[in-house]
Amino acid sequence: MDKIADLAQLISRFAPVSGMSGTAVPRLSLIRADHPSAPVPAVYEASLCIIAQGSKRVSLAGQSVVYDASSYLLVSVDLPLVGHVLAASPAAPYLCCKIDFDPAALADLLVTERRASPEKDLPVLAVYPSDPDLIDAACRLVKLLDRPETIDVLAPLVEREILYRLLTGPHGATLRQMGTIDSHLNQVSRAIATIRNGFHTQLRIDEIAAASGMSASSLHAHFKAITRMTPLEYQKQLRLQEARRLMLADGANAGTAGFAVGYDSPSQFSREYRRLFGAPPRQDIERLQAIPGSAAAY
Repeated sequence: MDKIADLAQLISRFAPVSGMSGTAVPRLSLIRADHPSAPVPAVYEASLCIIAQGSKRVSLAGQSVVYDASSYLLVSVDLPLVGHVLAASPAAPYLCCKIDFDPAALADLLVTERRASPEKDLPVLAVYPSDPDLIDAACRLVKLLDRPETIDVLAPLVEREILYRLLTGPHGATLRQMGTIDSHLNQVSRAIATIRNGFHTQLRIDEIAAASGMSASSLHAHFKAITRMTPLEYQKQLRLQEARRLMLADGANAGTAGFAVGYDSPSQFSREYRRLFGAPPRQDIERLQAIPGSAAAY
């Protein structure tokens, strides 16, 4: 049995229920969907996503990528994406493992790797051909769930191997920029963390620029080059996606959801919501609720 089939079997065993679930292994989540989903918004942390069965489309600001068991997705900063499971059924469910990156482990590995990071803005959302060694390491990480007593010791070692294989792969430059404190990617990541921590409040560019270690003009230029959005557009997407989640998953009405994410004007909230999702809040949520699997995020 090949490694991708091994991974599918492991995910199916440890994620028997549709949806995304965290695990006893830090930064490892398993995702299962028994039906194709509607396009669903979610903030993807910087992570590696490996599909063992099925396929998915992920979109960011007009850019879409599709990946399946022959490829994997690399997200190098926290991004408000829209995911759409394309191929899934009860007999052949969508199965995926998501491994969030540990910044401290990456920085430590870079100390020993000692290779210069190129000074250019790199793609933060990309799909790469499947790597058998990477899949083998992912299998061993998931398999630690069989022996919880080994997780504390062995999981960091397997995670380090995964990071090393990514560093030595076609996306090594991206990983090096993620872990280099004065790189544009790292600075934009710090700006994103600041926005996410206060996305429901008024955006203050000077404060965000200071937190990122850039001037306001430099922040604006590199933020847009890396995320395809300005900081204000990024905040707006976070707000609207969180409002959509509140209505879809928690049953909040449009007024409550809009206020919770920082909108004082219901009409402005409805207008911007419709511009992003193509329909006013109530109509959009009713449409999503009629589609199986619409609550699946990843």
